[in-house]
Amino acid sequence: AKRFRWDGEALSSMQVLGSRPRLIQLFSNLVENALAYTDAGGEVRIRTRRREGVAQITISDTGIGIPDSEMSQIFERFYRVDKHRSRSAGGTGLGLSIVKHIVQRHGGQIFIESRVGQGSTFTVELTLA
Repeated sequence: AKRFRWDGEALSSMQVLGSRPRLIQLFSNLVENALAYTDAGGEVRIRTRRREGVAQITISDTGIGIPDSEMSQIFERFYRVDKHRSRSAGGTGLGLSIVKHIVQRHGGQIFIESRVGQGSTFTVELTLA
């Protein structure tokens, strides 16, 4: 089993302008990736907060991490960090490409921090309404 934690302000108290279905898709893709790349006993954490006019949503995992040499490619269509794990989990390699596109269409930004063997953190910032 994997642990799942939520820290911070309730998302319902933060309003951003945008497409509800696309925003659901954005965060579903990030959470699904975090779960897929985190082994049993690991943890996925969602943290939310307001910061200088933006809603900041962070999804962190204790998964396999992303090598520095591959960081520039992770938002490319069909790219997979761990091709074997992605295939066995049913991934298409489109998830992060879709995430980046949705963030850009909503005028937001996405940031990534990752260490191989320690996990990844994806932070999305969207302007508050």
